[in-house]
Amino acid sequence: MWRVLVSGAVLFPGLFLAFRKALPAVFKRWTEADVVLVSERLVSSIHAIMATTAGIVVVSSCRGNVITDRHWLATTFVIWYGVPYMSYDIFAMYLSHYYRFWVKGHEDYKGHSLRTVNSFVRKEFLLVLHHIALLTILLPITLFFRKEQGDYFIGCLFLTELSTPFVSLGKILIQLGMQDCWLHKVNGGMVLLSFFLCRIVLFPYMYWVYGAHYGIPVYSVPFHIPLSANLGNLCILAPQVYWFVLLCRKGYRLYKRQCSAKGQDSPLSSTEPLSKAE
Repeated sequence: MWRVLVSGAVLFPGLFLAFRKALPAVFKRWTEADVVLVSERLVSSIHAIMATTAGIVVVSSCRGNVITDRHWLATTFVIWYGVPYMSYDIFAMYLSHYYRFWVKGHEDYKGHSLRTVNSFVRKEFLLVLHHIALLTILLPITLFFRKEQGDYFIGCLFLTELSTPFVSLGKILIQLGMQDCWLHKVNGGMVLLSFFLCRIVLFPYMYWVYGAHYGIPVYSVPFHIPLSANLGNLCILAPQVYWFVLLCRKGYRLYKRQCSAKGQDSPLSSTEPLSKAE
């Protein structure tokens, strides 16, 4: 087990370093901040694909009996790759934060210090808290408190990562200056759809599945499961709702901006006579 744990701990930092070495050779004008950001996003996408694949395998294997059916990936993926990734990603996010201010010449970012770490934690507090919550909630539940039950629901939680590749692709397209192309628009729709289905709707769905298994209505499920399970789900769901609202606001602002730009480009919106516009 420790051998595989080490492989997970090596895989994600190793990929991150490999991308940091390879990307500057292709995109010679990118700053260190650009390289770190895209490297982080690429590694996040790889982990998300792995987690989503594991989730699909576990859910499809355990749908006969959502309580007692078992699959080895439900536990081993969390230990081998989930924990190492969450730990690595906190550090990668810090590096992205650091170099974003370093390239701008900020006085406090001439070197790593407690001040830069504190600034990162304050600026990305919700993301850091989310990662720590997964490490301190999902891991103990997966290993110690499930009584070897509920692999199906652990698989469902893996599926929350389905939206991550679309989020990462959006940032990468912006980095490449392709934010006005059709791919970025389609990807934006996929971000909202996948995020809504896999990070928000998924939670009431799990309650519905649990209720269907025991023959109780969905509104009774919170009173049928331990309080710790409800609190754990709430801790994971709450930031997802917040981020989804932010995504919707950003999408709406982009839509208004594009409509405004089209209106200004239209001949009928010009203050000049139509004959001149033609």
